[in-house]
Amino acid sequence: MNTVATFDLRRQHKALYQPSACGVSIVDVPDMQFLMIDGYGDPNTAVSYRQAIEALYAVAYTLKFAVKKRPGGFDYPMMPLEGLWWTGQAAVPDAQDRSAWQWTVMIMVPDAITPTMAADAVAAVDTTKHPPALPLLRLERFHEGRAAQILYVGPYAGEQAVISRIHAAIRAQGHELSGKHHEIYLSDPRRTPPDKLKTIIRQPFK
Repeated sequence: MNTVATFDLRRQHKALYQPSACGVSIVDVPDMQFLMIDGYGDPNTAVSYRQAIEALYAVAYTLKFAVKKRPGGFDYPMMPLEGLWWTGQAAVPDAQDRSAWQWTVMIMVPDAITPTMAADAVAAVDTTKHPPALPLLRLERFHEGRAAQILYVGPYAGEQAVISRIHAAIRAQGHELSGKHHEIYLSDPRRTPPDKLKTIIRQPFK
């Protein structure tokens, strides 16, 4: 019986995906590989956001299972959905005008995933489901660097106080915000009560 190699990305990057809710921590986020889709608009109402999530998950799961079945294939736990958020040149999206929000939704995959593997998964999804946002999906590396983060438990609408806390911690050390507001969604909002949602909130700095 052949043993399939497993890349446990959560364990490999434990400090990045299992932060404390008690205080802001500083991390150095390395160069990693993601499936990504860009878009803009209010995530609560924009059809483009729902379509991006649909396409992203369809390819992510197709890729995971296809790679495992390949000769010499490997397995890996599915990583959580992540989102980069901003408005124009501002690193932090304007809380008052969600229609102007720009975003990148993404899911990390192992470095062993090649562009050919990703392209094959996209083609397989296109033959069965035809999600509208599929042509927008790409495989890309992302290096975030130094960042402050904390685990937030509660509804998405209540994040602002925690975001302000992270920004204050960064400025208290003499640093400046840089990059884009980053959220990592550890809970499924379809199955989790709003007050139990777990979200990693991260802000890179320089």
